Amino acid sequence: MYSEYHKTMQRLKASGLRLVETMGKIPFLNLLIYKESPKKDKFELLETKEDDSEDDVINEHKVVKEKYIYSDIKANLKRIREDFNIPQNSDVIIRELKICGYIDAFLVFINGLIDKKILNEVVLKNLMSGTRGMDYEEEDLVDAIAERIINVGIVKKHNLFDRIEDFITNGYCALFIDGYEKCLLLEMTAYEKRNIEKPENEKTIRGSKESFVEDLPTNISILRRLFRNKNFIVEYMKIGAENNIGCAIMYVKGITNPEILKELKKRINKVKSEAILNSGMLEQRIEDNKWMIFPQTLNTERPDRAVSLLMEGKALVMVEGSPCVNAVPITFFDLYHTSEDNNLKWQYGSFISIIRLLGVFMAVFLPGFYIALVLYSQEMISSELLASIAAAREGVPFPTIIELIIMELAFELIREASSRVPGSIGETLGIVGALILGQAAVQAGLVSPILIIVVAASGIANFVIPDYSLSLAIRISRFFFILMGYMAGFYGISIGMFIFFVIMCSVKSLGVPFLAPVAPKLRTSPDIILTKPIDKMNYRPDESNAVKKLKKE
Repeated sequence: MYSEYHKTMQRLKASGLRLVETMGKIPFLNLLIYKESPKKDKFELLETKEDDSEDDVINEHKVVKEKYIYSDIKANLKRIREDFNIPQNSDVIIRELKICGYIDAFLVFINGLIDKKILNEVVLKNLMSGTRGMDYEEEDLVDAIAERIINVGIVKKHNLFDRIEDFITNGYCALFIDGYEKCLLLEMTAYEKRNIEKPENEKTIRGSKESFVEDLPTNISILRRLFRNKNFIVEYMKIGAENNIGCAIMYVKGITNPEILKELKKRINKVKSEAILNSGMLEQRIEDNKWMIFPQTLNTERPDRAVSLLMEGKALVMVEGSPCVNAVPITFFDLYHTSEDNNLKWQYGSFISIIRLLGVFMAVFLPGFYIALVLYSQEMISSELLASIAAAREGVPFPTIIELIIMELAFELIREASSRVPGSIGETLGIVGALILGQAAVQAGLVSPILIIVVAASGIANFVIPDYSLSLAIRISRFFFILMGYMAGFYGISIGMFIFFVIMCSVKSLGVPFLAPVAPKLRTSPDIILTKPIDKMNYRPDESNAVKKLKKE
């Protein structure tokens, strides 16, 4: 009897009923059965099933969308409404009209991406009035409209829904005509964009004062204006699985090595990210080694520098919505130089290059040298300087390593905060914050004055590095050498330098060694550190293996 009772209970529970037992000797005779009312005010987000088989999905939808457009305009209109989620998507506009007085047609465009003046005064006017009297039975109406009626710069024809919808999202207007399995795409792109302004991150005294903007056609037009060469090639691609954003690969045919272009296109085609929003996201997906701290592409916002990189045999990658361009392949010396170096006489350029090299060494090694000198090699310091250091550290409660790390982190905090505060307030915050913090720390006896000098000198030296990504790599490497100097003095610094340069030698950018043409040694123009007169720089960098080695060929 009890087994039958338990079976009954299980069947009732499985049916969704709630069971309440009353007190009694025979449980199944004293069973009160009722159904609980659903709680409508409680929301529960259920997880979607990701392991559904393909057959289940097909059986659920049973609708396979056609790739090609239909000859029936009603079917095309229904497909467009479904794909663009109309009427929920309120900025996608469908304008129905009559061609030749009685042939049904409709235009599809996105409000805000097209020029409404051209749409109203050219396209709609010509389509509705200019087509009256046309003999559509003797000629292809689509071809006749493209050749004689539509007065816009670019007119394309397509019959694939995916391609047509891509053009619509890029600012084109699509024209569907009843009875035709072809669609006309009219280029009327016009949207708000930022004006060309001065470069913010790569300021120069002599040189161009314009920078790239977020609009890809505008950036290409700037390069075309500066580099008027018929062999300047621009190839468009689409990247990003979700946002399907535009990307341009630029190079000079006859100079850039074709193998570099082949590898670059291969890596870009492998990008399967959900969304690519700017060149920085694409840069991380096409670099050779994602675990290396050093940059493997050169990022610039200056059109004049981009043109100089093109003439050296490099390829440029530009992404829609990003006000800069990435150049590949690159070396450390490409990141080390600025666009202003070629605008100065070779004596001035050599002097500035030496100062910049000194700044790089100070930014990397100065704090580590200080900690190794004070802790392990005090006999190398003169008696007067050693007494001054000891007097300055009198009363400081922290060990030298803790003192140095605190000040380095404080300096990095001030620099990061000043870069995030807008306008002139950020510059004021950086200067005033460093002065107040340093002076207050010395007066409070938390740090020694000489340590403030060391940290400030290494921080200022870091600003001479022209490339922002390389500057970040140097800032991070500084902490590594501080740790090595603390653990083993100059012996630890030597080991750290060996590891540091081994890593630099192992870095590659599209197969080009990062320290070329020094390691490995290659033939190149004499502009690695010291420069020579510009008419003596006859060879392009050998590491890029350009098709034309001589610049004067």
